[in-house]
Amino acid sequence: MDQSVIAQFAPLVLIMVVFYFLIMRPQQKKFKAHQAMLNELKVGDKVVLAAGFKGRVTKVGEQFFGVEIGRGVEVEVERNSIASKVE
Repeated sequence: MDQSVIAQFAPLVLIMVVFYFLIMRPQQKKFKAHQAMLNELKVGDKVVLAAGFKGRVTKVGEQFFGVEIGRGVEVEVERNSIASKVE
C-alpha cells in the first residue's frame, strides 16, 4: 500500500520539479537582474520604457525616474516601467 501511494504522487512531484526549473527559476533570475539594473541607473543613462519610448534619465528617485523623451519633454515614470538600459 505504501509503495502504491508513493508511485501515484511521483509524477506530480516530478512535474513540480520540472516546472520550478523551467519556469520559476529563470523568472526569478530575470527579476533579480532587472532590479539590479534599476538600482544602477544614474542621470544620463539611456533607457527604453515599457511603452516603447526611448529616453535619457534626468532624475533618479526612490519610486520614480525623470526621463527626457524629446527636447524639452520630460516625463516622470515609475521604476518598473523602465524595460531596459540602452548602451
